[in-house]
Amino acid sequence: MSTTPRSSLQEAIDAFQQEMLPQISDNVAATMQAAMTDLKQSGLENNAKTTGDICPDFTLPNADKKAVSLDALLEKGPVVISFYRGAWCPYCNLEINALQAKLAAIQSQGASLIAITPQLPDKSLEQIKEKSLGFEILSDQKNRLARQFGLVFTLPETLRPVYTDWGIDIPEHNGDDSFELPVPATYIVGQDKKIRYAFVNVDYTQRLEPDIIIEQLEACRT
Repeated sequence: MSTTPRSSLQEAIDAFQQEMLPQISDNVAATMQAAMTDLKQSGLENNAKTTGDICPDFTLPNADKKAVSLDALLEKGPVVISFYRGAWCPYCNLEINALQAKLAAIQSQGASLIAITPQLPDKSLEQIKEKSLGFEILSDQKNRLARQFGLVFTLPETLRPVYTDWGIDIPEHNGDDSFELPVPATYIVGQDKKIRYAFVNVDYTQRLEPDIIIEQLEACRT
């Protein structure tokens, strides 16, 4: 097991929250907390795909609208899959940045890294260029794959005006008006398509440290 120090993802999240949270009104904070509580009580986390399950097959378009399949990725080694809400989400961006910083270490374990989001490919292309990302972002439009993983929820109507006030247009990002999103989740899939490690959390402010991904990849090789 690696003794490498944890990455700074949680530190980056903490710094962002220290700056952002004081700007949120008590009413908005209460609305957000109520929505989080409802989602937690829905049991979604307990029903999502988890360690030992078989990963669903998929073929999805990348940012260049070229098809990428799970089978093709697994030919090279294990696959790390990160489901995220979209480029509009600051927590998702912090996670994507942290994954990019650890990409070489992930690849050194013989693994491929992909991120999956319901946003349109053009939005992913903008994100890749802006962040200089070295891994694929695949578009899971209408959350068809995320639904197979048991990750999909509908943004409550109480939160939609809050997002609008923040300049976030989810239908414009995703190309539909369903307001469906995946909860943040990370999976490590072995070449036999079995899920070796799973992280699912309905609290979108909680993300898996990339160093844990690396440790789990190392453990899979021993």
